[in-house]
Amino acid sequence: MKPILRNLVEMTGHRDHLRLEVSVLSTLQQLSGVVEVRALELFTTAGTPHVRPRTWVEQGRLVSTDSEAAADPRREALVHYPALRACVANRGTSALAAVRKGGHTLWLPVWTQDQVNTCLEITQLQPFSAHKLNVIEGVFQVYQNYQSLLDYSERDALTGLFNRKTFDEQFSRHAVPRLNCRTIVQPLAADEEPAAGEPVQQWLAVVDIDNFKQVNDHFGHLYGDEVLILIANILRSAFRSHDRIFRFGGEEFVVLLRSTTLNTAHKVFNRLRTSVQEYPFPQVGRVTVSLGFVGTVKGSPVEILGQADQALYHAKKHGRNRVCFYDDLVASGELAAKVANDDVELF
Repeated sequence: MKPILRNLVEMTGHRDHLRLEVSVLSTLQQLSGVVEVRALELFTTAGTPHVRPRTWVEQGRLVSTDSEAAADPRREALVHYPALRACVANRGTSALAAVRKGGHTLWLPVWTQDQVNTCLEITQLQPFSAHKLNVIEGVFQVYQNYQSLLDYSERDALTGLFNRKTFDEQFSRHAVPRLNCRTIVQPLAADEEPAAGEPVQQWLAVVDIDNFKQVNDHFGHLYGDEVLILIANILRSAFRSHDRIFRFGGEEFVVLLRSTTLNTAHKVFNRLRTSVQEYPFPQVGRVTVSLGFVGTVKGSPVEILGQADQALYHAKKHGRNRVCFYDDLVASGELAAKVANDDVELF
């Protein structure tokens, strides 16, 4: 019991969902008789429910990936997991099955707002005793409760997107992951492969709703809030599962676009701009957004965010409903590059 309590203390010390997931699997892995533990991600692609391992044991170590689920070559149709599929369909809390001769697997779906995106999987050679199931259920409930607390503190109450506090905590980890386990990043999907010599990197974009004050002034804050919620939904549909979207407050959003080329980034950000422009917002009608973006390779987080902001305000100043790339603006002489020196910005 003492090792379990120590692991629970360690588990609730984390402030990141993936670290928390690794920690709960580490706790369950140490239970006697357990031979395999995994965290599965459940998702739908092309109308078909799928499952793929997100955290698992490899050569005695827990490894994780936060790559795009739909492009993961290890994904499987959920139909191959009949017990789990039935559990999710019936909104159950657990599923148990003998998956192979001498092997027994327990699945524990994580329900969030009537949806299951994650499931813990525990396998052992012997059938699960009532006592073992009670211990696992207790650990799982602690994990779920703490995950809910993390989710509440990380997200914007109105849109459900990550908040500014979460961005500040995650941005430095975005470029250099610092998990206690080894992190595996899956390759790009076939239609996202760069041309020969075209570098792949991360991009930060600042998105701002054009003339949003006029929406609040003319239609009221209730319709303004609806516009924010609908913009958040468009943002979710425009990006991949392993990209990150944040609401900074007011009408400003930030996107971290991962592992793609400059050419693709231009296409993705302009597709977002077009999607907003063409969306029929109830009562309000037409809404547009302006966007400035920059690569995250050079500079501190403050510098990178400032550069994206400069590109955004250039887009606002020159007609709105535009996408501007910071490096292009500097190269053309339309923006003067800032040089940061500690806390002083030199122009």
